[in-house]
Amino acid sequence: MTICKNRATTRIFARTILAATALVLLTSWGSMESQVNAAASSQTLNKPATQTARNTAEKSKAISMVYTTKRELALTFNGLGDAQKMKWLLDDLDTYKIKATFFLPGDKVAKQPALAKEIVARGHEIENNAVRSLDLTKLTYEQMDKEIKASQELIKQKTGIVPRYVRTSLGTYTDDVLRAAAHNGEEAVIGYSLFLHNWEKETDEQKYHYVRKYINRGGIIALDIEENKHLAVSIPLLAKAAADAGYEYVKLDKLIKDGAEKKPLKDIEGYDAAKINPDYGNASYKLVKELDTDEKKVALTFDDWGSDANVTKILDILDKHQVKATFFLRADGTVKNPNLARAMAEAGHDVANHTYSHPTGTEITPEQLQEEVVKAHQIITEAIQQKPAMLFRPPFGAQNEKSLKAIAATGYSTIAMFSVIPSDHDSKNSADDIVNAVLKQTKNGSVILLHMLDDIHTAEALPRIIEELQKQGYRFVKMTEEKNNQQWK
Repeated sequence: MTICKNRATTRIFARTILAATALVLLTSWGSMESQVNAAASSQTLNKPATQTARNTAEKSKAISMVYTTKRELALTFNGLGDAQKMKWLLDDLDTYKIKATFFLPGDKVAKQPALAKEIVARGHEIENNAVRSLDLTKLTYEQMDKEIKASQELIKQKTGIVPRYVRTSLGTYTDDVLRAAAHNGEEAVIGYSLFLHNWEKETDEQKYHYVRKYINRGGIIALDIEENKHLAVSIPLLAKAAADAGYEYVKLDKLIKDGAEKKPLKDIEGYDAAKINPDYGNASYKLVKELDTDEKKVALTFDDWGSDANVTKILDILDKHQVKATFFLRADGTVKNPNLARAMAEAGHDVANHTYSHPTGTEITPEQLQEEVVKAHQIITEAIQQKPAMLFRPPFGAQNEKSLKAIAATGYSTIAMFSVIPSDHDSKNSADDIVNAVLKQTKNGSVILLHMLDDIHTAEALPRIIEELQKQGYRFVKMTEEKNNQQWK
């Protein structure tokens, strides 16, 4: 990407000057290092061992992604680099107007308090990375407790800030880590939704597509300052990917406060609307594929799942054209990004069931099929925090009498098929192919089958499909709008 290449040349002179400045700063800090090390050690790590009472009742939250549909995410860093590296990093963040969260090890804050204070002065926040950036999960409870407390005290002493969140070196945690964090007043143990390591031989375009594919609203991105050798490349990529999606980087505390608490599944009305039912032999179902109407109205439907990038693009197109659609979700994707499913529901679309793992329903047992349907129902319900549209679409459209009865017996008695099939799931079909197929097949009452998959041309074709059909006088409806009127065939 040119955004990376162009900046490298313009920064050579500035970095030469910065290097000289950094040497002066490091020299002055070096004279203090042994003194600070001794102070930190005597305060925390070398105290006589005492037995720490295990906190068995209270645990801090564990957060790797925040439940929100706001277009916000957090950029976080582990560790603390030297003065020169931190100067470049902070300047980059300023350039792209990103406010970030830095998880700092207490021992490094003690050695370089001026750097920690500079981070805060630039508008970022600092949190607790334990004293020595250790993987706390490898320690005893007593050691965990001491590491968190010692780092917390050092950060407070050197910066005046009391950390609210803690992260282990790898972002991993156990129940004991959560208990030790709570014992020291930490509100949460923070993981991540994406840990960005060093690039290998990817092209600029491949790097961009990777980043955009794996960032999402409510996400927490982590980079290790010492391990990552490509910060100068990664920050522009992260900035561009978020900007292209209309997302904003906010400090972690704001992201968490802007998020919502998810209700447990069993507290959501309708969570048990789908159940395993072995007695499916006499179950009745309604198999529908189009609306029974003379009016010029059609239903847009989308199957499966896709990356945040692709699905958000589809949602934005629908919003721009003020069209409501029906989404049939593959739940093994939903569970990885519940915020995306919730965004569909909040936008007023139908959110319906397309199984958990997308098996061919006629090639598995009725019992396995019911498990797929019920598991998907529960995941989707928890993701959107409400009862889904009680519509089921079989993967690949595959169904027979036995599978239909098994599905209906779970509570999904309306099996929603389709009448317009542009085969958009095949990446060989261009946007023109998809548009032409839809326009050729659509008539009054059509149910149009489209997909949310990555690396296909549906999102490119969608605006033209909507605009052309609207020119022909068609109105778009959700499938549930007509379900209650029983206008199906």
